[in-house]
Amino acid sequence: MTDSTDLGAEDRKIVTLARSARARNGVPEGAAVRDETGRTYVAGTVALESLRLTALQTAVAMAVASGATSLEAAAVVSDAESPADADRAAVRDLGGADTPVFLAGPDGTVRVRVTAG
Repeated sequence: MTDSTDLGAEDRKIVTLARSARARNGVPEGAAVRDETGRTYVAGTVALESLRLTALQTAVAMAVASGATSLEAAAVVSDAESPADADRAAVRDLGGADTPVFLAGPDGTVRVRVTAG
């Protein structure tokens, strides 16, 4: 486990935003990413009959659609034990292999910090 207070202010912010998205929307996961200019994109799980995206895939897609060219960091709040490979791949596609991905539990405690690579 990683104490969320060990994170910098900007990383704590995206974890908090991801947690808020999950709770507000009543979805299995919430996510947030920060782009190269410091803008943040927040999303929840998309579960339509014809479209299924994880929260982190949705946040990355929102960043791309808004013109982001790189990511500084990503966070997902979930009951999962580790970030999904598909989530890490989406972050890696935009942010590169060294982009940090934080996985926090529903209480906001960061459990895992990995890179997208």
